[in-house]
Amino acid sequence: MIAVRRGLFIILGAATAATTLALWTPTASSQAGKKTNSAKNPSKGHTGTGTGGTTTGTGGSGTGSSGAPAPVQYFPSGAVWTQDVSSAPVDPQSATMINSISQAGGWGTGIMRVDSSIRVMQANASTPTVPFTPGPGFYTADSDLVSSVPLPPGGGMEGQSGYQCDITQNDCHFIVVNNEQGKLYEAWGANYNGKALSATILAVWDLNQVYPGSGRGDQCSSADAAGYPIAPLLFTADELKQGQINHAIRFILPNNEIRAGVFVHPATHAGAPSGPATAPPYGVHLRLKASYDLSQLKPAARVVAAAMQKYGMFLADGGNIALTAQSDQDTQTKYADVDFNSTDLSSLKPTDFEAVQMPATIPLTYDCVRNNIP
Repeated sequence: MIAVRRGLFIILGAATAATTLALWTPTASSQAGKKTNSAKNPSKGHTGTGTGGTTTGTGGSGTGSSGAPAPVQYFPSGAVWTQDVSSAPVDPQSATMINSISQAGGWGTGIMRVDSSIRVMQANASTPTVPFTPGPGFYTADSDLVSSVPLPPGGGMEGQSGYQCDITQNDCHFIVVNNEQGKLYEAWGANYNGKALSATILAVWDLNQVYPGSGRGDQCSSADAAGYPIAPLLFTADELKQGQINHAIRFILPNNEIRAGVFVHPATHAGAPSGPATAPPYGVHLRLKASYDLSQLKPAARVVAAAMQKYGMFLADGGNIALTAQSDQDTQTKYADVDFNSTDLSSLKPTDFEAVQMPATIPLTYDCVRNNIP
């Protein structure tokens, strides 16, 4: 099974590599080898936005794509993704890891770029559901096997115009959040054939939980190679307009720049890392140095950089486009409205960052053991 997973990563990375130099295109991902108890807390953490569950849905559950989206609430305030790390200690290996990234070529395309192809759609009680079936190479141990999933009208897969997606050529992420149910559905390798939605892996997150460091379970993947949820780490055009991002950000590196054979919490898995022992592992938490002068950036880019100084960014996957933002297809504000484009953070170098102190590394085995989340 390990060999199959590694093969999937390599094929997928090669399939998407050709798109990585274009602006606002899908990331080149190493995904899939995506591979406690948690404390309940009624208070919510940060909010994002997404397209509404139906064209007629209103109130807290949102409106359709023709109306303003409602805020999405992701996890309680104690979640790791919303912790202020501006004063957290620097890891003893920080300089070594940053130097390793720089010597290997830096960010995947040579500069820090932003991909905004991942959609996040909202659902509510009125949203149609469709059957869910395991897709090719289904990760049984890592996945949440449910009978059906919400399928918001007018939505689509990552980088696609609808719900049809060629999983041999694309990552095909499918993300839907239902605040009424407190559920976040995230799938990788997803496709809708007109009758049922299939996926290689499906993770259903409980938005009322503060997950432990081991997340859904050590050695377990999710729709992201590190085993994280994706949507809570995506910044949005609406947040840029508001002038504030209250959460950490998702970032990726090429596989040869990620330490092989290990991960650190909050990662619970790793894709196909092949880097040296000096490289950062999956789960590393980087923080933009406080000394970085934000005034040299455009206003919208300054908002992203300020979040990276306060909340940092988590290494989530292998690929070439460093940062991931939510598609503005599903937000009220568009990136053009706030004058933000994919290269506005290109002045940020790896040496402008430092690693927050890490927990102990965990050997990568791919033997997923799920946590019992009540």
